[in-house]
Amino acid sequence: MSQSDTPNIQVLSTEVSQLRQELQLRDQLVQQLSQELFRLVKGNTSFMPQQPEPERDLSHLHALQEQLQAVEQQVAFYQEQITTRDSEIYQLRQSVQELTDRTRMLEQVVQELPQIYRRKFEERMTPVREKIAMLQRENRQLQAELQSVSYRLALKTRNASHGGIDLPNFPRPASEETNISTPQNA
Repeated sequence: MSQSDTPNIQVLSTEVSQLRQELQLRDQLVQQLSQELFRLVKGNTSFMPQQPEPERDLSHLHALQEQLQAVEQQVAFYQEQITTRDSEIYQLRQSVQELTDRTRMLEQVVQELPQIYRRKFEERMTPVREKIAMLQRENRQLQAELQSVSYRLALKTRNASHGGIDLPNFPRPASEETNISTPQNA
């Protein structure tokens, strides 16, 4: 070995001794920390994870299953109500559509009613007008007959009232006879 290697060895040896000291210091610190950790864990039971309790877990599981069943029942109940309401809504929509169609039809009928009433009125009035015309003709005929009968009756009454009295017959001039004709009894 050479002298140059000697200082190197010495440097290395000092470094090794320093590292050993640091390692010992670290070991001591690890030892102290582990003791402190043991002391903390030993004194604090909540720090330790709890061991599972199968009975408690089972009861908790049963409670959750019961809650799930209750929720499923509620969901089924609400689903039935939704289905019922949907069918009611469908029926109501059909009713609304039918009523809307009927309303439109009735509105159309109401708009056509004046023409229908006029036509029906005219149909009913035609026989009435014909009867009125026939009655007026018959009335005119009866009026004419009544006037004729009244005139004849008046003549008869006048002739009958004059018939009881004898009036002298004066001779008439020939020129008046041609102009005035003697009335004849009916």
